[in-house]
Amino acid sequence: MLDFAFSTSDEITAELGLRLKAVRLSQSLTQADLAERAGISVGTVKSLERTGQSSVASLVRVVQALGLTDQLQSLFVLKVQSIAEMEQALLAKRQRAPRKTRVPLRSRP
Repeated sequence: MLDFAFSTSDEITAELGLRLKAVRLSQSLTQADLAERAGISVGTVKSLERTGQSSVASLVRVVQALGLTDQLQSLFVLKVQSIAEMEQALLAKRQRAPRKTRVPLRSRP
């Protein structure tokens, strides 16, 4: 399995395409079946599986058609802040960086 932390965006999208293809095959669906269920063209399914390239809308349609919508819930989850953390953020004031001291120019002999 590809470690996304050390991968390029092209590698990640290609891996996602391969994973979607594996799920489709595990459900015994053809690309045409998936395209029909998702309401997209067969070419879009082929492109998504081969390169991972697709619009977000097409990706979501395929995910829904494969019954993987629950897995979208864990994407981009925002960290819940405590009340104390929110209050601390409000109280934090921006501070200026300390001034640089000027180095006097050497006088010419």
